[in-house]
Amino acid sequence: MLLFDVSSERSTNMFFRPLPWEYGVRNLFRRPLRTFLTFLGLTTVVLLVLVVVGFIRGLEKSLSVSGNSRTALVFSLGMGENLEYSSIPMRTNDLVPSSIQGIQERYGAKYVSPELYLGTQVGIQGAGQKEYQETLGLVRGVTPKACLVRQQFQLDQGRWPESGEIIIGRLAATKLGATSDDVSIGDTIKLESRDWKIVGVFSCGGAAFESEIWCRLDELQQAMKRQDLSIVALTLEKGANFSELDLFCKQRLDLELQTMPEAEYYAGLQRDYEPIRWLAWLVVLLVAGAGVFAGLNTMYGSVVGRISELSMLRTIGFVRRAVIVSLIQEAVLLSLAASLSASFIALLLFNGSAVRFTMGAFQLEIDSTSILIGCGVGLLLGFLGAIPPAIRALKMPIVDGLRAV
Repeated sequence: MLLFDVSSERSTNMFFRPLPWEYGVRNLFRRPLRTFLTFLGLTTVVLLVLVVVGFIRGLEKSLSVSGNSRTALVFSLGMGENLEYSSIPMRTNDLVPSSIQGIQERYGAKYVSPELYLGTQVGIQGAGQKEYQETLGLVRGVTPKACLVRQQFQLDQGRWPESGEIIIGRLAATKLGATSDDVSIGDTIKLESRDWKIVGVFSCGGAAFESEIWCRLDELQQAMKRQDLSIVALTLEKGANFSELDLFCKQRLDLELQTMPEAEYYAGLQRDYEPIRWLAWLVVLLVAGAGVFAGLNTMYGSVVGRISELSMLRTIGFVRRAVIVSLIQEAVLLSLAASLSASFIALLLFNGSAVRFTMGAFQLEIDSTSILIGCGVGLLLGFLGAIPPAIRALKMPIVDGLRAV
């Protein structure tokens, strides 16, 4: 009888003869139902990983593009990063540009934007509803100079607001928990007990401003019965020294001001959201771990049903390593197909989807990094899922394996 026992396998040369590549590919189609279910499970796992990583990448991008390295924020002392609670005198808008050198200027207009920024209840009227439904929104009272300081600002639809009118960011509907049809141009929202008509939609290159509602500064002050400001944002010239503005704020003790580069402010927000990002990465690990165990379970079932086949391969001269490599090949091919399928679905259905968050709203970012991580997790699932069951099956003696049914 032509049987190769363990001793004969040990004497085999270090260069083993692998199974034909076509053998592993054909095996995937020999059991179509099992292959499809495994493919579906791997696709689901990789898709979940892509969505979570896209959440992390979208949050990071929204905060990173919001800050301009040449823009400084002047706000109330002791407010830290809570700009919506800041309150500074209205005259700060005139004192800062008159006392500071190096502010960018164009055609006599300095890049200084006085702003009133707050989170407040906003009433929206959905389709078929007669009453306003209140929800929390972010409102910013601005002047036309805000377009100079927020250089990424672009009015996509409509026009600049006049009295009793507002413009909304393209993600404002998501922040308000509404649909784009509920808050579109021509609709009316209720803000500070007044009705405001939407006359435009703007974008800011993916920055956090896109989840806000903008209106005229004087109109918002009148509606809220306030004459103060939240912040004064200004853009410095290239090479200008930020320390002069910092010194001004420290010297004017009567105004109780502090200043911070806008990029540093949003970098601080990124640090504040660090626990959430770590939690999201933990979810990625948990999903990947669940996928590994699911893959192990599926591969165990697949290998157990092929014990006699694997024993026959060893009988005709293929060593254990060749059989293991063939099984890994099958699993990796299947996981690669599942990863590509999940990437296509993520790009088609989830890329750019708006997500409501505490700071406003942002879009899922299924970029090249997200796809690389997702496909890497998929390939890892296929590789790790094939090795343990293959080793366990090949430990069985050849004679016992040939007798298995």
